[in-house]
Amino acid sequence: MAALTNNTDHTGNHIPGAEKMYHEAPTANSNAHANGMNRQMTHEEHQTALAASRFGYGPLAHVNTDNSGRLPAFGGEFQPGLYKNVSERKFANPAPLGLSAFALTTFVLSLINMSTRNIAEPNLVVGLAFGYGGLVQLLAGMWEMAVGNTFGATALSSYGGFWLSFAIILTPGGFNIEETYIEEQGIASFYDAFGLFLMGWFIFTTILLIVTLRSTVAFFFLFFTLDLTFLLLGISYLQRDASGEVNAPVHKAGGFFGLLAAFAAWYNALAGIADDSNRYILLSPFCVYFKEGEMLVVILRNKCGLTCDDSFFIIPVAHFPWSVKGRELRKEKSDKATV
Repeated sequence: MAALTNNTDHTGNHIPGAEKMYHEAPTANSNAHANGMNRQMTHEEHQTALAASRFGYGPLAHVNTDNSGRLPAFGGEFQPGLYKNVSERKFANPAPLGLSAFALTTFVLSLINMSTRNIAEPNLVVGLAFGYGGLVQLLAGMWEMAVGNTFGATALSSYGGFWLSFAIILTPGGFNIEETYIEEQGIASFYDAFGLFLMGWFIFTTILLIVTLRSTVAFFFLFFTLDLTFLLLGISYLQRDASGEVNAPVHKAGGFFGLLAAFAAWYNALAGIADDSNRYILLSPFCVYFKEGEMLVVILRNKCGLTCDDSFFIIPVAHFPWSVKGRELRKEKSDKATV
């Protein structure tokens, strides 16, 4: 078994306490210890760390362990598939910024779509759509392009453009788009046009959803709920009630799925922000991992090489069984069963 020499997380930052598992204890040869000589992990240590990493815990979480030089899909980086190690990247990770901008703007609009506290008009969202969901998310998309993330650049820039166009359409007394439709053809014409506008975004989101099928559960869930949001909102404008107004039950359902999409975006953003540089003190010094179908709890100080004073928190990441990471885990399980 090859020695593990890279005690870093998915961002390339040093994982505090990880060297306690990997490095030899101090010996009389202080020069060798100062140079960070490594020893091989025991079989038990390696299996424990690998089992914990499958569920986003422990010093091997978000670390590429197959020596391929490519990391598995990760929503915190807005990467739906294998991607290159980012330890040498000169730019910060722009994905959490874009995800946060999307999440807050979607959160507010979805609450209004659900008629929360009897709020019916989305005028307040116009400011958010211009400033945060629009401009900031568009900039995050451009920065994704700079770091070489095609998916992130396409998605964040496009949804930034969505919020800008949404704000332009609904700006009261500004571009007069809604008023022109109403004056010349009636409110029904505007509803039809706006419904088609939303259906176009439903199609685009479906394309992105297909790309995330081999990513993480949280990453896929974000686009799945967003896709349903666009679909339901589009239907509510196209299939109106008997009075010719927006179909309220379907519109509220779209708002509900929009809320789920907002929280999913925040979750993925948190996964990208949280690392060992902004550590958290765990409430209990335990390492939770799975072994042979049973969940075991092991004291960190004894098994994981970590203590309450130097513990850190990594957002759990679940991979689909058919993803690259999922297939890798199944292969490991098969190899172990064969042995």
